[in-house]
Amino acid sequence: MNLRKAPANEGKNVQRINEQIRAREVRVVADNGAQLGILPLVKALEKASQASLDLVEVAPNEKPPVCRIMDYGKFKYQMAKKHSKANPHQVKIKEIRLRPGTGDNDVMTKVNSARSFLSKKDKVIVSVMFHGRELAHIQEGERMMQQVVALLSENAKVEAPPVRQGKRITCTLAPN
Repeated sequence: MNLRKAPANEGKNVQRINEQIRAREVRVVADNGAQLGILPLVKALEKASQASLDLVEVAPNEKPPVCRIMDYGKFKYQMAKKHSKANPHQVKIKEIRLRPGTGDNDVMTKVNSARSFLSKKDKVIVSVMFHGRELAHIQEGERMMQQVVALLSENAKVEAPPVRQGKRITCTLAPN
């Protein structure tokens, strides 16, 4: 039974640099993008060291392999920066629930929560819910909804206007 251990960088997208390059001859591209042609590896390494840069193998599967003279540390930094921007913020939908009899201070607490959600680039659904005899005072719920929308107007824009759905009035707000 032959147990072979895979090299640490097998299967990963890792460039070889300087003395790690195995080819005898390489196609060299200068740091400014100019083609220097096919050179022996020793001469290519000399040109890179004269420029105080690294020789990086960018296309190892070509015949001969393509190598570029560049600052490898700067290249790795730019690639890491590019990959970090690949995952933008996932927009979540948060909800604040109110009732027609909710006090002014409690409404302000809910509005402050909504402001923090909006500052984190999340959408907010404002719901005014009615129970039992509160359905007789729908205008009170509409007044409360208009008050909340007015308080959040500097932080958000109305994405969906207030709509009555059964025993609740809902409004969707998106961050500015």
